[in-house]
Amino acid sequence: MTFSTALEVVDGVDLAGKTCVITGASAGMGRESARALAAAGAHIVLAARDAEALAATQEWIGTEVPGARTTTVALDLTSLANVRVAAAAIGDIAPRIHVLMNNAGVMFTPFGRTADGFEIQAGTNHLGHFELTRLLVPQLSAAEGARIVILSSDGHYMSDVDLGDINWHKREYDKFLAYGASKTANILHMVELDRRLRERGVRAYAVHPGMVATQLARHMTAEDLTTLRGYLPRRAKRSESDTRPKTNSGPRIAMPDQGAVTQVWAAVSPELSDTGSVYLANCGIRSDPAPYTLDEDRAAALWEVSEKLCGGEG
Repeated sequence: MTFSTALEVVDGVDLAGKTCVITGASAGMGRESARALAAAGAHIVLAARDAEALAATQEWIGTEVPGARTTTVALDLTSLANVRVAAAAIGDIAPRIHVLMNNAGVMFTPFGRTADGFEIQAGTNHLGHFELTRLLVPQLSAAEGARIVILSSDGHYMSDVDLGDINWHKREYDKFLAYGASKTANILHMVELDRRLRERGVRAYAVHPGMVATQLARHMTAEDLTTLRGYLPRRAKRSESDTRPKTNSGPRIAMPDQGAVTQVWAAVSPELSDTGSVYLANCGIRSDPAPYTLDEDRAAALWEVSEKLCGGEG
């Protein structure tokens, strides 16, 4: 089925009594996902770093969806200490979590490190979410039927993860390859999450949203756009251009309410009830992610490395 907006996906869906946690909920696709899931009756936990933007989003959803149940939690994925505080707050708010949508992310950032010394894209896109998700497993398991939706990208085609140097200590930094590796890490995270948690009724999915007009591209220059084409293999270029109607100037860039369609579909679609560990795009399962992203041994190895970096257990 084809949907034009996230709100269309939830038409007829009843999420009353369910709780959805969304990271990066203060803007872009996270904000639109929150509105759609709230419209279906879910209690939405809005998590993001910017307190003012979070408050504005909560007010906006209340206007758009009268009677919506929303709660805000400050979340800074670049600080594991903050992630742990946020996870504890979320656990107090929601003893059962039916959907965890790991939506937040950064893209093509200049070199930088998080509070814990992680490369900023690996730290934000993967390791911060890895720790948050790990800490929320009890609440996800308690739902007796939960979904973890992880935002990845066809940018994963640009690079596999270097398991021996996730945080770019040994190599000259390349922001494009670092982004690609973080998106590969997102898919590998999905694979291992689904393997570990499916017996507890928790399934995991990775989503490619397409080209979407959000603040994610704020670090990109016109020169970067030209350079980027040299990093993407032919399949990734084609997938970006043939999933949306073309204009004379190239592939169409979706607005956030359109870009959020697949991640909302992943959160609610009955078609995925008995399925997990799949890469989704355009409200369907994609059969052609890069082979290294679905390698179960690499997924388990990344989990072990991530756990050591985050100082976690189990």
